[in-house]
Amino acid sequence: MQLLEINKENYIGQADPFILESAGRFYIYTTGDDGIYAYSSDELLSGWKFEGKVFTYPGVSDFWAPSVIELDGKLYMYCSFEFYGDTPDKGGHRQTMHVSVADNPLGPFENSKQLLHPFSIDSHVVINESGLFIFYSTNDFEAERPGTCIVVDRLLDPFTPAGKPHTVVVPTLDEEIYMRDRYKKGTHWHTIEGAFYFREGEWQYVMYSGSCYQNEHYFIGYSRAKTDESDLTKIVFEKYHDDNTYAPVFSSNEWEEGAGHHSMIKYNGEWYAVYHARNREEDGLSGDRRNARICKMSVSDGIIKALRKQNEI
Repeated sequence: MQLLEINKENYIGQADPFILESAGRFYIYTTGDDGIYAYSSDELLSGWKFEGKVFTYPGVSDFWAPSVIELDGKLYMYCSFEFYGDTPDKGGHRQTMHVSVADNPLGPFENSKQLLHPFSIDSHVVINESGLFIFYSTNDFEAERPGTCIVVDRLLDPFTPAGKPHTVVVPTLDEEIYMRDRYKKGTHWHTIEGAFYFREGEWQYVMYSGSCYQNEHYFIGYSRAKTDESDLTKIVFEKYHDDNTYAPVFSSNEWEEGAGHHSMIKYNGEWYAVYHARNREEDGLSGDRRNARICKMSVSDGIIKALRKQNEI
């Protein structure tokens, strides 16, 4: 487990890290109160440089969970923020997915356009042989276990969803409860968010975070499908081990807590996860103490494991 470099005197947090490789250089984008921030390095496991703010939106706060794709020489950033130009969802949530464009990975990302309606957060946009797809989280108030779930929709172009989202991962466990009695007594609110899709061999995976980063059972899990189907809206992903088993890839341990919301990258034939967590021991940081960490992963025959040891890769 390797931490990104941190400036303790001017710490702004490194939550929801998304990693991108472009032209041989690595970039990590993170959530900020007043915008999205970036780091860059020529090496995955060292040399990270703070690059500052690369996206903001006038009069807006609480930016959430960026993801970035490169397509036809342009960079597209997808992120959510509290948007008052649309009607909130049934629970009063205004977080709304937007997309902005830049000519290079460090932006500035500009010309922001609303992509989805509230509530829409935590995107992962995927390009494959069948086109362009967006995974994101939204709220379902009528589900057996009400809460936030993951859906996928086709993008007709980087700015236009097809408007036919398909459900991918839903809450099935008590460990996925975000808050008990949230809207009414006896009805507990669940959270499945932070989708990250990838393919390895015959298997396709959607990884996700469950619960809340402040809760004991906050974790990273995954669903999987053994299929050659490339239309991601047609795949039925199944939770590992199953719907009724709590089997986290990441969760709190003796040295860090709040481990979740990650992205994946393959480097020199090995998979790595970039995730956020905070140290259990005092670390001299203030405010939101989550920071980005990099961990080697094992991905083999439908099974994902974290090779996670303190201060080791």
